[in-house]
Amino acid sequence: DPNALAETFRVILCCKWVNCFKIFNQINHDDGLILRLSELHRKAQLWRGIVSIALIEGRNLIPMDPNGLSDPYAKFRLGHQKYRSKTLSPQWREQFDLHLYEETGEVLEITVWDRDTGRRDDFIGRCQLDLSTLSKEQTHHLELPLEESRGYVVLLVTLTASSHVSIADLSVTPLDDPQERAEILRRYGIWKSLSNMRDVGIVQVKVMRAEGLMVADVTGKSDPFCVLELNNDRLQTHTVYKNLNPEWNKVFTFNVKDIHSVLEVTVFDEDRDRSADFLGKVAIPILRIRNGEQKGYLLKNKQLTGLTKGVIYLEIDVIYNTVKAALRTVVPAEQKYIEEEPKVSKQLLQQNFNRVKRCIMVLFSYGTYINSCFEWESAQRSIISFVLFVVVVWNFELYMLPLALLLLLYCAFSIKKIYYSSSFLQDSEPKGFMDKLYAIQDVFISVQTALDEVASYGERIKNTVNWTVPFLTWLAITALFLATVLLYLIPIRYLVLAWGVNKFTKKLRDPYMIDNNELVDFLSRVPSDVQVVSRKVLECKACGAHWIICHINVKHILSVT
Repeated sequence: DPNALAETFRVILCCKWVNCFKIFNQINHDDGLILRLSELHRKAQLWRGIVSIALIEGRNLIPMDPNGLSDPYAKFRLGHQKYRSKTLSPQWREQFDLHLYEETGEVLEITVWDRDTGRRDDFIGRCQLDLSTLSKEQTHHLELPLEESRGYVVLLVTLTASSHVSIADLSVTPLDDPQERAEILRRYGIWKSLSNMRDVGIVQVKVMRAEGLMVADVTGKSDPFCVLELNNDRLQTHTVYKNLNPEWNKVFTFNVKDIHSVLEVTVFDEDRDRSADFLGKVAIPILRIRNGEQKGYLLKNKQLTGLTKGVIYLEIDVIYNTVKAALRTVVPAEQKYIEEEPKVSKQLLQQNFNRVKRCIMVLFSYGTYINSCFEWESAQRSIISFVLFVVVVWNFELYMLPLALLLLLYCAFSIKKIYYSSSFLQDSEPKGFMDKLYAIQDVFISVQTALDEVASYGERIKNTVNWTVPFLTWLAITALFLATVLLYLIPIRYLVLAWGVNKFTKKLRDPYMIDNNELVDFLSRVPSDVQVVSRKVLECKACGAHWIICHINVKHILSVT
């Protein structure tokens, strides 16, 4: 939370400034010691090491719920840093990276809580770990007993020294020094590819200035400062007061642990008596950075879907090891722990629905094109498709599958057609209340219908296995037995050829035949759970009659029974 972070920085800076005056009064004035507020601000943000915690599990925890179970989660605290696990299970299996600052202690506090929906969470226990007792650059397997409770927490802790994390003025730029740049290039050279796999590279960000920012104060000005975030690493500039065109001229250096990370630069307006106001934000993928190029980035809104007022000028350099970057691509990405809680939004629901709809329509268009070949809408296209199908199936080998994907990627690269929707960067035309109401209603109806279809087919597959309709299950057994015999006796290549020939010639053999899918037709005969309940036969023992109830409400049937 940038607001909480700014508040924390103000507390730290005030404390450090008081200490500076005490030290200054105690020493000889001839030493010429001068401590600047900006230097204290810089030191308060830098860390001297990283504490990597792999939270494994909790054992023998006290059950806090009436059912004899719990929904436990863990909280970490190291100095002013606070994190919590997101998994409500004693098998947490989560990774955390905490920063070890110069000015904070080395005692890690862990508390375990039981999540209770609708009321205050229950405290289970706590434990503490003195990090100064652990050796660095080594993973420690620890089982920490909980105080004030039974049970203990199992975790892996690794202390690593931090490098290349800094804040400096433009006059002190690490990558502009030829010797230091050469040393960094050697550190991330090809011969260092197998050392310290989590250290992929570094990124240096020069925050120059911003222009035309929004007015946030009643005076017609703003007090802007920048917050830079790379995954869970977070640094910020000083505040330029009463200025809509601030100049920061600061250099920030981050470790890159994942080359696919996104650098987020957010501009806030500082308010002394309340939370900081949002002014604008940009998100820059590391892989899209062009080294040494100073660019002006248009600021966007919080959701990064539309533009807001202002431009920020940045110059970014990135140096990384290609082998490490490739190997880190196939491991789980670092989880961001400082995130806003998701909120219910009709606009977001409609936007996500339209995104899914577009993906489905693309697949549907491909399916329609393939089906047009089967329907012989174009004789030339169908003949070419049929010959190509026969040749590929007859000569197919397993190595051709990745080769086909390579050809597909090459064709896409050669054509270089990039479809980009500008709707994410521009606000749509204003709609009336009724138009919005009908749009939301259409979304809910479509989602409701789609969920019903998915649930129905899942229940039909389950009911086939459960012998809900014995005739259909016996039919499925017969078909599966015949398929087993055919697959055992006939090579799969010939079966695929037979299927393709049948699909291509079906329209030629019978021009008026209705196309169908045998599997879907079979499943449509199997009743879903709703249909099973609605067609349930209820016997009236008093009169000996049978009532066959069809298509009635499920809750009503359950209440009658």
